[in-house]
Amino acid sequence: MAELYLTNTFTGQKEVFEPRDAERVTLYVCGPTVYNLAHIGNARPVVAFDMLYRVLRAMYPKVIYARNITDIDDKIIAAARERDEGIEVVTQEFTDKYREDMAQLNTLSPDLEPRATENIVPMLDLITQLVERGHAYAADGHVLFDVTSMPSYGALSGRNLDDMLAGARVEVADYKRSPGDFVLWKPSSQGEPGWESPWGWGRPGWHLECSAMIRAHLGDAIDIHGGGRDLIFPHHENERAQSCCGYGSDFVRYWLHNAYVDMDGEKMSKSLGNVRTVRELLTLYPGEVLRFALLSTHYRSPLNFSGELLDNAKIALNSFYQALRNTVDIEAEDIRPEDTAVFTALLDDLNTPKAIAALHSTCKALNKADAEVAATRKGELLAMGRIMGLLDNDPEQWFTESASNTGLTSDEIEQRIAARIEARLRKDFAAADAVRDELQAAGIELEDGAGGTTWRRT
Repeated sequence: MAELYLTNTFTGQKEVFEPRDAERVTLYVCGPTVYNLAHIGNARPVVAFDMLYRVLRAMYPKVIYARNITDIDDKIIAAARERDEGIEVVTQEFTDKYREDMAQLNTLSPDLEPRATENIVPMLDLITQLVERGHAYAADGHVLFDVTSMPSYGALSGRNLDDMLAGARVEVADYKRSPGDFVLWKPSSQGEPGWESPWGWGRPGWHLECSAMIRAHLGDAIDIHGGGRDLIFPHHENERAQSCCGYGSDFVRYWLHNAYVDMDGEKMSKSLGNVRTVRELLTLYPGEVLRFALLSTHYRSPLNFSGELLDNAKIALNSFYQALRNTVDIEAEDIRPEDTAVFTALLDDLNTPKAIAALHSTCKALNKADAEVAATRKGELLAMGRIMGLLDNDPEQWFTESASNTGLTSDEIEQRIAARIEARLRKDFAAADAVRDELQAAGIELEDGAGGTTWRRT
């Protein structure tokens, strides 16, 4: 079997991936906190780890991919209070919308999607273990993890505990023994959601949730834990601390993290007003364009997300679909994705830019191929697209179905083309040109050929 190389955040090295059990590979990725629509930055880890999931499924007989839903959180409580609704109403609405939006990006559904509120018992069990082992303590209705109790705390993020504690600038709650101690369980006030526990009515801390759900649904240890780079500290550092100290083992073999998304060269943030939701962008571009744009840069490199990036992604996909459209009468050879240059590129730490370069090269070869070779090149292009979650649309539909809010339906476009043909037959070329100009202004490109006039959205 070919070797898969992944960059392990914990070691800082690119390593050969060796699962604990090749018959059961486990992948866990931190999912959404469901109180609002997902923005394009939220979508990057979904697409990046969907890419990894596809590669793993091609290599191993069984892959279990879990992505959690955080459905209890202070932000959720605040959103529910603002809307005067129960948190279950808010979380279900945004869970459904999250799933819908991510599906539009051609991402596969995870095998497991555990919810925090359905895993309170495993969380309480983990807290009990940590208290009994001297790694956690109760204070003022809270239960906190004692970071000084773990000698290797900070190893994942590369931070020194003494430096972190000495450099603490935030006001420290008086019930904490140390500024770095973090909450495992917090009290819920009247009217707030909560659960009974040995430490009173309350709810779990954010970091606790993933540790408990990984153990409950995937086992004592997993092969890969993924998420955005912003989660390395404190979320994943604290996850590691809880699990290692509570369960007695280093529970993750490979830590993987994708880099940030910037908007037009600036860090995406609500204060700058440059946050773009996936749902908003889907009104302007097909989901496949968003996916291609997210894959255009290596997952570990910062991604500058812009209109130009999306337009270039659309142009690239148009070229691939045009090659498939031109060879619609040629039956593609059946080729395995694992036998393509794209798969080879993906084995090298999910090198999607190199994979996309292979797509372009194969598309160019297909355009130049004679009938005898075209079947092979077309099969290669389709196989490459399949492993990348691309090129699964019918080429004709890709160019004719609405991909943006141009205001013109397919029927309306066809009517205008018919009117243009009639004008040309009357030799009223000014009227024919006027139709072409109107369609071009609406983002519709016409192509006249021996078989008639075809059109596509640009």
